[in-house]
Amino acid sequence: MDDNLNFDTLAVRSGTLRSEFNEHSEALYLTSSFCFGSAAEAAERFKNSETGYTYARFTNPTVTMFQDRLAALEGGEACMATASGMAAIMSVVMSALQQGDHIVSSQSIFGSTLGMFSQIFSKFGITTTFVDPTDLDAWKNAVRPETKMFFLETPSNPLTEVADITAVSKIAKEAGALFVVDNCFCSPALQQPLKLGADVVMHSATKFLDGQGRVLGGALVGSKQFIMEKVFPFVRSAGPTLSAFNAWVLLKGMETLSLRVEKQSANALEIARWLEAHPSVKRVYYPGLASHPQHELAMRQQKAGGAIVSFEVKGDTPEEQRANAWRVIDNTRVCSITGNLGDTRTTITHPATTTHGRISPEARAAAGITEGLIRLAVGLEDPQDVRGDLARGLGQ
Repeated sequence: MDDNLNFDTLAVRSGTLRSEFNEHSEALYLTSSFCFGSAAEAAERFKNSETGYTYARFTNPTVTMFQDRLAALEGGEACMATASGMAAIMSVVMSALQQGDHIVSSQSIFGSTLGMFSQIFSKFGITTTFVDPTDLDAWKNAVRPETKMFFLETPSNPLTEVADITAVSKIAKEAGALFVVDNCFCSPALQQPLKLGADVVMHSATKFLDGQGRVLGGALVGSKQFIMEKVFPFVRSAGPTLSAFNAWVLLKGMETLSLRVEKQSANALEIARWLEAHPSVKRVYYPGLASHPQHELAMRQQKAGGAIVSFEVKGDTPEEQRANAWRVIDNTRVCSITGNLGDTRTTITHPATTTHGRISPEARAAAGITEGLIRLAVGLEDPQDVRGDLARGLGQ
């Protein structure tokens, strides 16, 4: 397909493979294995699996279509799909690092990612130093001779902190470290980290790429050399595989990606402005607001503010803050109380007791996650209805 096509065309057309039946919609290949014309062909396929389909743990046409489409949208050479976003993180770390290596990571990341770096990888001798994502000196000072990877999530979960991808990339390159960026909150519709200096882009495809809360999925996008020579052998052997059905659902979700994300961003900005003026709200975190500390950077780096709005409710003590936050959440009738995000339906959650509930209180405090914090992932409902839903609890 023409490399000069625009984003929305690529989201609908790129990556499509057609069988001998010449179907218009992408085909769903539900098979665990593939047949060969001869023993010699089978032997050749097993030696050079990237040239044909062998076994669905690591080769499937529907998954290939998803991989090729996401690579096109992110501006990467190749993509490797995984069963979830966490499987993608596991795959990139286990592919690129070994015992004794060191990671420099933002401290403002998803709770499960924080736990994986601090508790799981440490068992295998891979250590991590966590830094303020917006402090470039902190990134520089954390580098050691054994540093092999930088990991950044921007905007961050849940406070939407925005880090300068280009500036962090320069530090990573000086250190000789692989630079991985989690692009979950923006998706390639709003931000393309590879063009800003990232080496690898990681996705939880479960979120905006699907966009309707239906299936799990993950992906890594980067150079063909890294994806095929490093990540592919790990996924082939370890098996954190994306199913063909999930890949098919994700393909259909990506067709409407920019339409959804642009509308959700507009809705989020309207709700964030309303929350900022509400007397029961202490602070609002949203990159699209002029009050956001990295607003100017976000508007240069992203096409819009995104769909995630986090806000703190007032309270004199942590106990009162939690009670007030839970009251807002429990009084919603339109918003869905769930930890997922990126859905067409607005979701609401209390990060301190859900998405970041398993990390230590010290780690939560370092990441700025208070008992009064609420994360809102804005969907496609009329924003006036979402405001009314929040007002019910905020007014009590």
